Amino acid sequence: MFDFEAIVVEIERKVRKLAGENQRLRLEVEKANDHCKQLQEQLDNQNIVINNLKEQNNKLKLGNTLTQKGDSVEIRLKINQLIRSIDKSLALINKSPEE
Repeated sequence: MFDFEAIVVEIERKVRKLAGENQRLRLEVEKANDHCKQLQEQLDNQNIVINNLKEQNNKLKLGNTLTQKGDSVEIRLKINQLIRSIDKSLALINKSPEE
């Protein structure tokens, strides 16, 4: 009977040890998940900043291109020409098939 009790005590000790190890590992996984979530949020924020900077860079490039190509009169003429072209295209699209 002594051997049976010793075996049961040993099994209980190992079960407690495994339960403690299990709890410790669950806490580690939870910490790792929290850290992963924080890193993902940082990555998302950095991607937003990068996209904003790309957009700003494109605007600056466009502004620099417009100022380097000539004076404002020439730019206005080009814009007016583009607007007229758009208006003609819209008129063709809106033109009824009966006409």
